[in-house]
Amino acid sequence: MSMNTQDAKRVLETALICASQPLPLREMRSLFADALGADTLRALLDELTRDWDGRGVELVALASGWRFQSRPELREYLDRLNPEKPQRYSRAVMETLAIIAYRQPVTRGDIEDIRGVVVSSQIVKQLEDRGWIDVIGHREAPGRPGLYATTKAFLDDLGLASLEQLPTIEIGAALAKAEDRPAAATDDEAASAQLSLPVEPEPEPEAASAAPDASASASPFPVETPAETAVPADSTPSLPHPDLA
Repeated sequence: MSMNTQDAKRVLETALICASQPLPLREMRSLFADALGADTLRALLDELTRDWDGRGVELVALASGWRFQSRPELREYLDRLNPEKPQRYSRAVMETLAIIAYRQPVTRGDIEDIRGVVVSSQIVKQLEDRGWIDVIGHREAPGRPGLYATTKAFLDDLGLASLEQLPTIEIGAALAKAEDRPAAATDDEAASAQLSLPVEPEPEPEAASAAPDASASASPFPVETPAETAVPADSTPSLPHPDLA
């Protein structure tokens, strides 16, 4: 196949626009019957990224490949096309996800030690059904508990290419800060240094486990709970990152 650079870029651009999921380099190469190498494809992707600079849509590299997506500042307008109420997740679900994201791989026992409460099977199932976590192995310990880690879909939904792009935190510091927080502090005040965390406030359903004081109300990951925040099941959410370091 003989094709000049401009024709190849047009084919690549069309494939990316029409793709329903991010395209990895290996699939892009199949467009050209492997006649174009990875370096050439990356050069074309860089050109496309510059071509779309300043428009309402941008070309981004994610964990599972490349895709075109709307720019964040335009999302509030696009949301008006989908007025139905989006899916919401509880504080417990989002805290569990945050722990897995920053401490992976972890077992349910590890999560319970950090949160101080029992992790229900329903919480884990919600995250698995959403495609954000998966079991990647088993710990060599009694019962061989499953080790949970986040997926490429989790990074794609956050708009990230790798876990290294997650904000740097120290969960131990987050715990200490939560314990020192004055009782009068509101969730919004406690979350002033965090990324937006879409949660639906609700009573903690799990019984306290390994917590020194069952009446303690401070969460390891204090979050903000504005009425408008929610996680649409079919859009890119702003997921939990307790940035307290």
